[in-house]
Amino acid sequence: MSGQATSLEENTVIEFGTSREVLFSTRLPLEFADNLHVENADGSLNVEVSVVALQYQNGSTAVAARFTKAVPHWIVKP
Repeated sequence: MSGQATSLEENTVIEFGTSREVLFSTRLPLEFADNLHVENADGSLNVEVSVVALQYQNGSTAVAARFTKAVPHWIVKP
């Protein structure tokens, strides 16, 4: 291992979100405590998250990830 971070990218749908976390599915090889960059199409969500839970099923993974910083107004836009 080189110790360098690997850059993988995937388009997915945020199935559920709160002011502190998001839930989505992925086919990426994620693990607990992985840090990710999450961005939505209109740019209103552009943050770092940390994986807090995973559920593996049929080649896909359900992911719960918590924002590393406060994210104001990304769900309901003013």
